[in-house]
Amino acid sequence: MMEKGYLALVFHAHLPFVRHPEHEYFLEENWLYEAVTETYLPLLDVFEGLLRDKVDFRITLSLTPPLTEMLRDNLLQERYLRHLNKLLELSYNEMTRTRGGEFYPLAEMYHLRFLRIRDLYEGYGRDLISAFRKFQDIGKIEIITCSATHGFLPNMVMNWNAVKAQINIAVRNYEVHFGKRPQGFWLPECGYYPKIDEILRDAGIRYFFLDTHGILYATPRPKYGVFAPVYCPSGVAAFGRDVESSKQVWSSTDGYPGDYNYREFYRDIGFELDYGYIKPYIHPDGIRINTGIKYYRITGKGEHKEIYVRSWALDKAAEHAGSFMFNREKQIEHLYGLIGKKPIIISPYDAELFGHWWFEGPEWLDYLIRKIFYDQNTIRMITPSEYLRENPLNQIAAPTMSSWGWKGYSEVWLEGSNDWIYRHLHKASERMVELARLYRDAEGITRRALNQAARELLLAQSSDWAFIMKTGTAVEYARKRTTEHIHNFNKLYEDIRRNSIDGTFLGNLEWRNNIFGEIDYMVYAD
Repeated sequence: MMEKGYLALVFHAHLPFVRHPEHEYFLEENWLYEAVTETYLPLLDVFEGLLRDKVDFRITLSLTPPLTEMLRDNLLQERYLRHLNKLLELSYNEMTRTRGGEFYPLAEMYHLRFLRIRDLYEGYGRDLISAFRKFQDIGKIEIITCSATHGFLPNMVMNWNAVKAQINIAVRNYEVHFGKRPQGFWLPECGYYPKIDEILRDAGIRYFFLDTHGILYATPRPKYGVFAPVYCPSGVAAFGRDVESSKQVWSSTDGYPGDYNYREFYRDIGFELDYGYIKPYIHPDGIRINTGIKYYRITGKGEHKEIYVRSWALDKAAEHAGSFMFNREKQIEHLYGLIGKKPIIISPYDAELFGHWWFEGPEWLDYLIRKIFYDQNTIRMITPSEYLRENPLNQIAAPTMSSWGWKGYSEVWLEGSNDWIYRHLHKASERMVELARLYRDAEGITRRALNQAARELLLAQSSDWAFIMKTGTAVEYARKRTTEHIHNFNKLYEDIRRNSIDGTFLGNLEWRNNIFGEIDYMVYAD
């Protein structure tokens, strides 16, 4: 097949590290359980079907270190199974409640869906990392990494050691879980600042992604725009996001997910059914939450919603997959003639869009890949590593500081609601470097305390907390996490400096905030 261009679908799978063994039930742990049920296992199911039917495909998938650590955590695996069994019980009860009514087929659909999810989960031995790794090992997906705790790097460059630690700890964690070094890197929020690429190079990274303007405003201006990568002066390749393909899928108003036949996210039985009936399946304190069982379609812009018709939604997903492929064909044909070489279309999305926010997203992806495989010869799916092997000569240019999100220059993570956190993060970073340099050969409890101090700093640096403060979704929790990790760090710092480490306090932190068992605090010393 002589294709005229390439399509690189890039899925960014990330959740902040939320693990609370000190509580029997913790509301924010549901973020992980929902994502596993609605996104990660459905995507794996799609991959399994494609493999079974011998349909070739390529996906680039970033699995961030916090998500990887949570998916491998025994406590969270047990709690997820408990969560899933509750959903099975609820969906069975819904089949009984709705029997003979218009909602019964949907209740049955959810019950069968949850059974399939449980079979997959148990079939993978509860180890989704190994499941994804299988597809990497056979060359269908490329798994890349991200900053250790999704720290927003442009806001950390006052201390380059902190930036290096976020990158190097992530690379080491990837090696632990995937048995080799990562080739690619997802910059959290596409946040780039000049010289970050040099740290990536030193860590063995070959490429990363930027939002469109990070490439278009590079020096010198890139000859092929975002339709070919540029090599930074460091030698690391930077790929730029394609605006057109992103908007078609991303936008809830202009994109496919807003179609009136798709499932309505905001009408969940957890908020709508009688409290006495739903109480066993919501928060133990009586707080209503999403169950994932939703019976309505988007219908229109108003409050009125009509029943979800699964067959209509799947027809739309197939139609939209065809639309996306047709548009990429025309885009590639036009660019091929315009620039005189095969363009690469970089289409990055948050993985959680597929299945969680856009219920039909996994089916859309399945249809799209099959259509690309069977119905055309213009597009070839590719990973960035494959592209660089086949196209090793690329322009040298220095990208500009940039991010995605509102206005494209970090404002989401540095504005009135969250700017107070940075003086504390900067000071803690300085102190962590100081500790690493002062205690180069620490042993015993001092070494444990130094490693835990690094963990607490990393967890405080997660970009999720600033993002949540800006968007106003779980502000109290985000503020609490930031202040607690900073407090924990400062106490450890004072205890280490006074040579009076509180073993009980330290042990409790190691039990609760147990991310990165392989961590070595000396990563901060250089």
